[in-house]
Amino acid sequence: MNHLFPRLRVPAVLAFLTLFPLVMPYQALAVNILIFGLYAVGFNLLFGYTGMLSFGHAAFFGIGGYLTGIAMLDFAVPWPLAILAGVLCAMLGGGVIGFLAIRTRGIYFSMVTLALGQIVYYGFYKAEGWTGGENGLRGITVAPLHLLGIPIDFLNPLTKYYVILVFVGIALWFVSRVLNSPFGAVMEAIRENEKRAAACGYDVVRTKLLVFVLSAGLCGLAGALRALHLSIVPIDSLHYLQSGQAVMMCLLGGMGTFFGPFVGAGVYLLLEDTLTNLTSHWMGAVGIIFMLCVIFFPKGIWGSVLDWIEGWIVRSPWHPR
Repeated sequence: MNHLFPRLRVPAVLAFLTLFPLVMPYQALAVNILIFGLYAVGFNLLFGYTGMLSFGHAAFFGIGGYLTGIAMLDFAVPWPLAILAGVLCAMLGGGVIGFLAIRTRGIYFSMVTLALGQIVYYGFYKAEGWTGGENGLRGITVAPLHLLGIPIDFLNPLTKYYVILVFVGIALWFVSRVLNSPFGAVMEAIRENEKRAAACGYDVVRTKLLVFVLSAGLCGLAGALRALHLSIVPIDSLHYLQSGQAVMMCLLGGMGTFFGPFVGAGVYLLLEDTLTNLTSHWMGAVGIIFMLCVIFFPKGIWGSVLDWIEGWIVRSPWHPR
């Protein structure tokens, strides 16, 4: 079902996301879901489509946020260029970590990415003069933006949502182009059977490294947008628990699906927002719900919906047999 209507998936997702803040309890939550959905999309490119489970992707999320903030605060770089700097630095970090990690497989790959991610965490934690240490990087402000002479107030949550949606839309278009390309087919071939892909003549190591870098860039973009959204970059952005959130969102929504990461991010953040008002043990409740979803919806919520739709189409009387 993931391969049905590939040309319509980006317009369909963007149409939904355009209306999304109108049905949320409050618009700041919609902004968070949009940003973390993009973060999960970046992780899904590596895990869902290439089959490489990383426990260190918070490193790129945090690098993107920190380098965007540092570029704006210390070098007075305009925020659009600062976002670009954050993404490029995240991709550079992805190239270094990916080069060291992709030569391992399975759980060893996951553990190496976890270890390297924590090295990045402690590096930024100790660089207090640049990053603020345990207090995080603070004081990030977005200068007024004028589009065709019309001022755009980034402090307005709804305006902020649609400005961020522009970046998310470009990222989704890029991901869709990658998945529709021959390179995307190689990614899925590696996921299904890495040895057979290598036997067919594909450069598995180079492909995995490039996917790792692209995934890091997308996560870095999400981190950069979050820095503008919050006006701070907390040190927790680099922590391994942030990496665990990407895994949970991807599995909840449906790994290897285009829209699944946004579903997973929406479910996770809505549960967090609701349960924190009810109990201080909300993480335990989220964990139980996550376990139930994995047991009863092994393909994720959106993946299960796609399977149901595909089965309905196949059983329909007008389906060619």
